[in-house]
Amino acid sequence: MMEPTTVVTGLCMGLALAATCGLRAFLPLFVVSLLSHLGHIELSEGFEWMSSTIAVLGLGAAVLIELLADKVPVVDHVLDTVAIFIKPVAAMIAAASVMTELDPLLSTVVGLVLGGTMAQGVHLVKAKLRLMSSALTATVANPFLSIVEDVLALIATVMAFLLPVLLFITACGLSIWGFRTWYRRRKQSPESG
Repeated sequence: MMEPTTVVTGLCMGLALAATCGLRAFLPLFVVSLLSHLGHIELSEGFEWMSSTIAVLGLGAAVLIELLADKVPVVDHVLDTVAIFIKPVAAMIAAASVMTELDPLLSTVVGLVLGGTMAQGVHLVKAKLRLMSSALTATVANPFLSIVEDVLALIATVMAFLLPVLLFITACGLSIWGFRTWYRRRKQSPESG
């Protein structure tokens, strides 16, 4: 029989990692992969491939490309556009890979539906801030804002392992705020009427 606190902690950890994918798609996946490779965490059934050396190296390369490309004006907006499709998948993998107490199919569905939604909510907040920065500073501040996002993503990834419930609650609030802001802006837009 599963212990409720273990299930709740695993669920919060997975969803917190998923939400962090809204800032940086590959950083949480890389950290999960590296920790598993080093033997510090166990992965869910079906996600053992993430502990392989090739996965660690591939995800590490993806993190470097994402971090560097996000510092280049215009390229950062292209990344944000493509991220709409990549981040929910990354969130699903991050969440499902660490929810070891749940059935693999259930953890995948929870990761995609809840984790993907949370990642999109966080991404909406990030994208809105980036658009505001572009408008106010003609993209000059975007690389600096990107560095702040990198640091926040790293801190959030670490906190997902150390304080999963706290980060989960914070991520829920941020996701809800992101969707509400997007919905209000869309409702006020003249094209939506």
